[in-house]
Amino acid sequence: MSNIIAAVVILAIIGFALRGSIKHFKGEGGCCGGGSSVVKEPDKKLENPVIGKVTLKVEGMHCENCRNRVKRVINSIDGASCKVNLKKGIVDIEFDRNIDTDVFVNAIENLDFKVVL
Repeated sequence: MSNIIAAVVILAIIGFALRGSIKHFKGEGGCCGGGSSVVKEPDKKLENPVIGKVTLKVEGMHCENCRNRVKRVINSIDGASCKVNLKKGIVDIEFDRNIDTDVFVNAIENLDFKVVL
């Protein structure tokens, strides 16, 4: 009898997990909560000439909301601007002053994405 109860509980947990995963990848929950009504984050124009560029491979970005979160955090760094390519999973960052790459990596990882170096 206890085996049957354990099996039912496990099946229920798996069902909820699958439902949550499907919603996430459709953009209906979690970080992807915006669905199709997400407003695109505007591009940032740097004030001075670009002195450096870095491209970071980022895992965990699935939707426009993910893209906007990464753009917002990088664009909030003085002297930095970025473009995000969801299909390739990359973030191209330009900067007009000396900024250590670790600043960008830490900012993105604080959003719970993984930067692959």
